[in-house]
Amino acid sequence: MKKAILALEDGVWFEGEGFGADGETFGEVVFNTGLSGYQEILTDPSYKGQMVCMTYPHIGNYGINAADSESARPWVEGFIIKELSPIVSNYRSEMTLDQYLKKYNILGIQGIDTRKLVKHLRTVGAKKAVISTLELDPKKLSQKAKKSPSIEGVDLVKEVMCQKPFVFDEVMPAEFAWGDQKKKKYKVVAVDSGTKWNILRKLNQHGFYVQVVPATATAEEILAYQPDGVFLSNGPGDPSAVKYLVETVRKLIGKCPMFGICLGHQMIGQALGGKTSKLKFGHHGNNQPVMDLKTRKIEITSQNHNFVVNIDTLPKGEVEITHINLNDKTMEGLQHKKHPLFSVQYHPENAPGPHDSDYLFARFYDLIEKNQ
Repeated sequence: MKKAILALEDGVWFEGEGFGADGETFGEVVFNTGLSGYQEILTDPSYKGQMVCMTYPHIGNYGINAADSESARPWVEGFIIKELSPIVSNYRSEMTLDQYLKKYNILGIQGIDTRKLVKHLRTVGAKKAVISTLELDPKKLSQKAKKSPSIEGVDLVKEVMCQKPFVFDEVMPAEFAWGDQKKKKYKVVAVDSGTKWNILRKLNQHGFYVQVVPATATAEEILAYQPDGVFLSNGPGDPSAVKYLVETVRKLIGKCPMFGICLGHQMIGQALGGKTSKLKFGHHGNNQPVMDLKTRKIEITSQNHNFVVNIDTLPKGEVEITHINLNDKTMEGLQHKKHPLFSVQYHPENAPGPHDSDYLFARFYDLIEKNQ
């Protein structure tokens, strides 16, 4: 393996070994606290523009297989780990992590002190950075990172959304099916800002025909499908930069039931008059504790976001806060007191609980049934 350097814009740098592709790549460094799920992380479109550091030290031991991908390709700008497993041991594996990153021309770096990096990011916040196997002068690389484009104020949704509408209808294999398998009955238009496939699977599983449209679809185009409900997906980047989707959501409020996840939650929050702000280092991982304020139950949730909707900017008396993050008390869910809509900041389809948050899809079904 080649020598590689990870250099942050503030001058902090790490020397390690490159794996995957060779070259140079830029992005904002964030850390993910999951113990597993590296393939799902790599293929999550919400990571567009970012390089991910895994806090768990041993990565790659179960390889890569097509069935576990959350989209058609990996989206991370770079991958940072403590140790790449030299052995792959899983009967489902189709290739190694190294081979996978090579296939999609993504740079990885291993052998660095990921604990030191994460402690630094927790102190100073997420930083722009560069990984290089070409230029090995840390000072020059830090200057390059400093001059690289920021993802703040940039619309990344158009880079990851589908380019034309399609129908998603996937039969759940019997060995993975569980719970209340409702007969598909209602039509949902899923607005794709970078959706994860498992969200669409969950919508199928919970009783929906799913028509997917790009995030640039207008309210008129969405309503032309005569949907029973509208789902707003996750996606990457700064939510304040996706003004066209905020306007679309604003026009859809009151027309049909809506459910939003992650960026979809932020779109609904802004459409209702709220403002978003950037967290210091975001929430990335599958072990975030969230309280449902109605039931007082705690859900172990999967999250991937750098921005939040600020609670005090939402119109008082119209919006109810339904979920709160127990680590930093940021808002994790809302619902409107008059219109049939609700949203959560976290990912209920990722099932780290494993089924703590699955009720949200059933809630969407019931909301639509109630509004027929």
